[in-house]
Amino acid sequence: MADLTNLESKLGEVAGLAMAAKTATQKVMKLAREDDNDMLVALLERMQEEAAETEQRCTDLAGDFEGKKTAILEEARETKEKASRMLEIYLDEESDVLDGFEFLTMAEAGEAGHWEVLEQMARSAKASQVEQLVSWALPIQQRHFETARETSAKLASDEDPNEES
Repeated sequence: MADLTNLESKLGEVAGLAMAAKTATQKVMKLAREDDNDMLVALLERMQEEAAETEQRCTDLAGDFEGKKTAILEEARETKEKASRMLEIYLDEESDVLDGFEFLTMAEAGEAGHWEVLEQMARSAKASQVEQLVSWALPIQQRHFETARETSAKLASDEDPNEES
């Protein structure tokens, strides 16, 4: 397998995080359905669609790195596996939709951070195709983080803080 530059490796990581985001939103969507919250289901469906498009754009761009697409996508799969293990640890059978959005808040913050790192690397490398991808994806990731954070806060405000858990 081809050796990857830091830039190529980071591209693989953001692709893997997009893959993991599809799984995470699916799991939280299940919790929102159990809570009969159609508004949150719709929100999560949109986030999931954007994660799928992000994954596809990353995969397409990986193909532009001569002889390195397989290695970049292997990096993506490894990152997805790490993120999936964190999801399984954090959300168990007793988790509710608030737990789900708390997890998404952490995950989306990390994902936005990875995109910011990729942005800097692309700028330093003058990698215009990567810069274009980042300029499309970073605002979406930042919006996902803010949405997850705000939704967590709203769900928390609906909780009785004195109720035993």
